[in-house]
Amino acid sequence: MTRHRVCMLLAMVAVAAATAIPSAAVVDSEEAPAVGLQVVAEGLTSPVTLTSPGDGSGRLFVVDQIGQIRVIMPDGTLRSEPFLDVRSRMVALMPGFDERGLLGLAFHPQYAANGRFFVYYSAPLRSGGPAGFNHTSHVSEFRVSADPNRADPASERILLQVDEPQFNHNGGTLLFGPTDGNLYISLGDGGGANDVGLGHVADWYADNGGGNGQDVTENLLGSILRIDVDSGSPYGIPPDNPFAGTPGLDEVWAYGFRNPYRMSFDSGGDHQLFVGDVGQLRWEEVSIASAGGNYGWNVKEATHCFDAESPNQEPPTCPDVVGPGHPRTGDPLLDPIIEYPQARLGGPGVAVVGGHVYRGAALPQFSGRYIFGDWSRGFAQPDGSLFVAKPRKQGLWEMSELRVATSPNGRLNARLLGFGEDDAGELYVLTTNNAGPTGTTGRVFKLVRPSGK
Repeated sequence: MTRHRVCMLLAMVAVAAATAIPSAAVVDSEEAPAVGLQVVAEGLTSPVTLTSPGDGSGRLFVVDQIGQIRVIMPDGTLRSEPFLDVRSRMVALMPGFDERGLLGLAFHPQYAANGRFFVYYSAPLRSGGPAGFNHTSHVSEFRVSADPNRADPASERILLQVDEPQFNHNGGTLLFGPTDGNLYISLGDGGGANDVGLGHVADWYADNGGGNGQDVTENLLGSILRIDVDSGSPYGIPPDNPFAGTPGLDEVWAYGFRNPYRMSFDSGGDHQLFVGDVGQLRWEEVSIASAGGNYGWNVKEATHCFDAESPNQEPPTCPDVVGPGHPRTGDPLLDPIIEYPQARLGGPGVAVVGGHVYRGAALPQFSGRYIFGDWSRGFAQPDGSLFVAKPRKQGLWEMSELRVATSPNGRLNARLLGFGEDDAGELYVLTTNNAGPTGTTGRVFKLVRPSGK
């Protein structure tokens, strides 16, 4: 989200308080299914993701945007001493609203044996960084200390630095591929509005100035990267990356994204990669990403044409394939599997938050379905939403809102920041009451069976 978008959304709160997803082709009109939420941890600030180290310990690790990783012990206790604290290495966060911070964590597939893990955080602009840029995103490796509940802060090895022109659209998810063992990194388009302005390079589509989302030769922004952390210095390039040995930056695995803030691999099935990509002012979307795929931004916003000069008006036509002047001319611009309108168009929220395909045992009615959500219906009040979606025989997936059975009004009554998954495939919901990274209202909930079900 951009400063421009924040101001517009604040002005639109009075007319954007939609109470249900509007009837549309992508929406299930049946009675909303229900879930329960069980508090697992509280007293955090802005918990954005949760994951397991995969070491059989039963612990869960929570990433707090303010710069700390906290440990939830098997007995449910949240340790007060952080596993890792990188606040002194980060930019100073704005308490009112900020998209920077500690955003990602991934444990090496052999973490139990090698103690290696990887984080994504927003550092001050590095020496020699482009003039006028805001900060530098770091992807760093750390190692655990002799105490399994404490990392060694002196072990940092910076693998990748990406200079960011604005404070927002940082992406920030780190994941290891379940079948290839490579590290996947989500990067936003650099920030600002419309993918134009300082730090947003020209691309093949002349109708929209700028376009980091469509660029694959000048910077890594607006892309999902894939690197080998077990070879090379500081990392290697998997030989089957789509641009390896051809025109294009070798790290790029998929592109055409605006702000792929949260993404996840399905822990079952075909292990597909689900990417929630935050929209501009009209449409939110979720895609299944594949190697070399182009997901449209800023030529498209979800399945709809986009005009950077008139972002509130949808052009009647736009290309469906990559045009001349690009290494992959002729490739299709791939549509999402899920889209929904934003609150200002009568939809249920303002920023999609990618979730997980449910593979647990506690909620068998959702087995194989994708559970995700939205940050809030507006900026004025914390009012996030939970959704569930399943594929149709063709076209966009069927989507329903999830009713929170443990809430008096069936709502989260908090801002949704992220999701998590444990080793058993059970899912967790991470929330805060505040618009920015401040306070102690951050909570972690576990999705559970509604009482009496």
